[in-house]
This record gives sequence, structure tokens and C-alpha cells, in this order.
Amino acid sequence: MYFFNLHTHSLAKSHNEIALVNQYPQEFDASIATYSIGIHPWYIVEERIASDLVIIESKLKDTNCLAMGECGLDKRTETSFDLQQQVFEKQLLLAEKYGKPVIIHCVAAFQEILETKERLNITIPLVFHGFSKSNQLAKQLIDKGAYLSFGKYLLKNPDLESVFQSIPNDRFFLETDTMDESIAAVYKLAAKYKGITITELKTIIRDNCQSVFKIDIDNK
Repeated sequence: MYFFNLHTHSLAKSHNEIALVNQYPQEFDASIATYSIGIHPWYIVEERIASDLVIIESKLKDTNCLAMGECGLDKRTETSFDLQQQVFEKQLLLAEKYGKPVIIHCVAAFQEILETKERLNITIPLVFHGFSKSNQLAKQLIDKGAYLSFGKYLLKNPDLESVFQSIPNDRFFLETDTMDESIAAVYKLAAKYKGITITELKTIIRDNCQSVFKIDIDNK
């Protein structure tokens, strides 16, 4: 059984890992087997938005493209929040059009993302990557249909143990993002927190991949 890495900026580090590699439209690498693609709120270039969206839309038709993103809203970056909102909405609507889930980057804007989802009547799954917040926020996001992905902060912040334990098994993923630690290390701690074996954890995430990405990672 494979480890599934929900969000990373590098290629799989072992033969038994399937990595969902984050790609940017202007730096697209066609050799990457499974990827997401989107405009990150940090890297919005206003005069390039239209051309970036054309590239993204073309890639969303590709079976190797499993998701839109990462994209989202970030109140702690210098990019105009109104511009972020416009770009985010365009990406959400494209994801909805092509039935692709969205890997969400969110900093201090969870309520705005939920409001946008509801206002635009977005039905495809949203996966908040790098989750590091409270039980209360986790429950609110899950109640609104979202999925949560854990990685760096799970390894570095012991206070997240109780949050992670509270997440229903059918609503989470694991990731490495930009950290050096392996996805296997994240699985090891996550399995410990859940009180299950790594094999049981792989089965849970395999089933979640089937639900969200419509793929069987054991036959990928």
C-alpha cells in the first residue's frame, strides 16, 4: 500500500509514495505524474492572471491533474485582499466546472473562504492544507463539508494531538508541504495519535482519496 502525500513541492521521495505535487502555471512540468495547479495568493501577478487561468483550465482537463491549488486567501501577505478574492473566486469556479477538488491555502481568512464557498454554491471538496488551528475551527470546517490536511504542524506542535484525534477518519489527509521530513514520518505520528497501525491509516487515506479525488491510489 502507498503513502499518499496530499501536498508537496517536491517529487516523491520513495517508491511507495504517491505525491500530489503543487505546480504553478508558468513553471509547469509535464513529467510530474500527479499534481495540483493554481495561483497561490502570494504569487499573484496582476497582468498575468488571465494567461495563468488559461493554462490552469487546460491542465484541469488532464487526468494527471487531481486538484486545483494551492489557492486561497491570506491576510498576512502584501497582495491586495480584494485581488486575492477575485483570483480565488475565478479558480473556484473553474474547479467546479471541471469537478476538481481544491487544495486551500488559508491564513486568517477561514470565514471568508466559507462565505465564498456558500455564495458561489461550490460543491466540489475543499481541502485545507497545513491545518494547525483549534478543535472548534476544525469542527466548523468539517461541518461545512471541508477536509483537513496535517503535516508540519502535527510534527512540531504537540497541542495538535487532541485536534487531530477529534477529526473523523473520513475527513483528513496527510502532507509534507516544504518540510524535509518524510511522509512516512507524518504517518507514523498520525497512526500513534489515532491509536491504529500505519496499514490501517493507509487504508483510511486510500478511501479518502477515492472519495475526494476519484482515484484508487493502490492501482495508480
